[in-house]
Amino acid sequence: MLIVGAVVVPVSAAAAHPEIPAPAPAALAPVTAATLEATYAANRANAAEASRMAGAHGDHARAAADRSMAAPSRDFLTFDGRGRGRAVEVFGDLATADRIAVLVPGSDTTLDTYGRFRAGALTLHKRTGPRTAVIAWLGYETPRTISTTALTATRAKEAAPQLRDLISELRDLRELSENRELRPSPHISLLCHSYGTVVCARAAGDLDVDDIALLGSPGTGADSAAALHTPARVWASRGADDWVADVPHTRADLFGTTVGFGTDPVSPSFGAQVFAADDGGHSDYFRPGSVSLDNLARIVLGDTSEVTRA
Repeated sequence: MLIVGAVVVPVSAAAAHPEIPAPAPAALAPVTAATLEATYAANRANAAEASRMAGAHGDHARAAADRSMAAPSRDFLTFDGRGRGRAVEVFGDLATADRIAVLVPGSDTTLDTYGRFRAGALTLHKRTGPRTAVIAWLGYETPRTISTTALTATRAKEAAPQLRDLISELRDLRELSENRELRPSPHISLLCHSYGTVVCARAAGDLDVDDIALLGSPGTGADSAAALHTPARVWASRGADDWVADVPHTRADLFGTTVGFGTDPVSPSFGAQVFAADDGGHSDYFRPGSVSLDNLARIVLGDTSEVTRA
């Protein structure tokens, strides 16, 4: 009960969203440099149809959210307007980017709350510049903060294969230059927040990424960075005002189910490279002008000697 209370008290859960009609995701060809624009166009069309269906159903808030995603300026690798929704949005040019950052969100991130998650990705892209692409990966059904699923790795287990598929697609995405040589593979950073750190940890051993940053983590389910079995550099950070510091970083077996996520990633025993986040709260890691945003940008850009340590 201590674990349950510590997780659910600091925040309130998102209101349950009634089921609304939406089309099935668009049928898409494998993502390549040549198919990117067609992929984006198909997902914008799908979002427009989802908006129409939601509006006809009387859910005007969802209709507005879907309609904004159908704008010509929006680029999605994936869009699914059904239920709580899924969306994988791209900022920048994936075909030519030297560096790619993938943001993985935590609990209660849905199409209805997507705006804040998107704002963080957009802020990071502005900070890192045109040679970097940033992906906001709402590619799984996040748990509700006040729920048993927020205390177990069930959703992370379901999400891990989708995250692995995305990283594999990014590694395979190449654009032929004029001399017909393949462009160098981009540097990929995985930036994982809150319950998203559990997702990243579950997938880490099979991910071809260069850096993994764990932000505001309740624990990852692993006892140490080494236990993630990844060659990537593992980073961790927690703001001074982040309520997750009060979460007991323990694991317990309750009726055959493991509850809690174990070792705190910012603890010395975990073995991550811990960087400063100043006085930020749980939702402030991508706040414009923040110490945490500056450090995340340095990690993405490869300026790791400039990262300020906690």
